[in-house]
Amino acid sequence: MTATRSTRQRDVIARVLDGAEGPLAVGDVLTRAQSDLPGLGVATVYRTLKLLTEQGRIHPVTLDGETRYEPSGRGHHHHFSCTACGRVFTLHTCPVALPRGTVYPGGFIVEAHEVTLYGRCPACAAPQASGQGEGRREG
Repeated sequence: MTATRSTRQRDVIARVLDGAEGPLAVGDVLTRAQSDLPGLGVATVYRTLKLLTEQGRIHPVTLDGETRYEPSGRGHHHHFSCTACGRVFTLHTCPVALPRGTVYPGGFIVEAHEVTLYGRCPACAAPQASGQGEGRREG
């Protein structure tokens, strides 16, 4: 029975990560997975994330000093971190043209690059654009 329960937990956690719009922090994984598994604990989430990472199904991404997790195999992408709500989104376009092997000034040879853009996501920018929210306080 333990193996079945553990497999269900892994499946739910993997499904949560697969369905996310960007990399998730442990607390986000826990909260989302608890909608299917109300008794799920944070220790189980940590163990499962470790196992899924070791299996190569997911990989950690460090953004703003916090480790988040996303599925492996999504190809080259970058991230957008909303400074208002804290959500992180996956960007499938690359704002930087630095192919592998590029010699950067100073003799640095590029092997890979990672870009995180910061600003307001569409949901947080909308109130500001319409004159509501934080934009209204100025003035």
